[in-house]
Amino acid sequence: MDGRIHSVETSGMVDGPGIRYVIFTQGCLLRCQYCHNPDTWDRDKGNIMSVENLVNDIKRYLPYMKRSNGGVTVSGGEPLLQIDFLIALFKELKALGIHTTIDSSGGCYSNNSLFQEKLKELFKYIDLFLVDIKHMDEKKHKVLTGVSNKHILQFAKQLSDERVPIWVRHVLVPGHSDDEQDLQKLSDFIQTLSNVEKVEILPYHKMGVYKWQELGFDYPLEGVSPPSEEQVTNAKTILGIL
Repeated sequence: MDGRIHSVETSGMVDGPGIRYVIFTQGCLLRCQYCHNPDTWDRDKGNIMSVENLVNDIKRYLPYMKRSNGGVTVSGGEPLLQIDFLIALFKELKALGIHTTIDSSGGCYSNNSLFQEKLKELFKYIDLFLVDIKHMDEKKHKVLTGVSNKHILQFAKQLSDERVPIWVRHVLVPGHSDDEQDLQKLSDFIQTLSNVEKVEILPYHKMGVYKWQELGFDYPLEGVSPPSEEQVTNAKTILGIL
């Protein structure tokens, strides 16, 4: 089984517990205004890599993973666009006793019976989902990402119903996703979920702006600065992190 891969990071420290081998898949349906990986959007780009070759490379880093209680995270792009590849990869990783994580926005989630069948098969080999909830207000979500949030919230609900552990992540963008009422709605939604192990605020940053420029894209958040420490603390307080 092959996957379309954008890149690999062999010692990630922020995408799940411990030291992690992070695979960035190619392709995404969302067009987040703050995306720092717009080069992962195009589903026809990236490198074709086999499960076998990836697993062989991952094995080289097993000592670091085990010593730090780390593992493998598949991010993107949107990993669930390549769900067959994920099932094949994680089946091999679980046979090796490796902790598995998916970082997903849920942007391609569907109630389609075939997708649901594959998703439930994938759940057998998943230890953790990092679920990116961009915005609770549907209109603002559409402005920020280009799509509705209804199916994304359904995805989070299903993960809760299936008792799949998750970390909820929220990118804090001043003037776009930091409204106190919206943050309170997010807090209330999180309280309805039974499987949340951790909530993270990810402060907006500009480190990916150069990629927009290289791709010839206009950067939509030109002039927006990263949140202050006070703004981050306020968001964490509302979400009950502090």
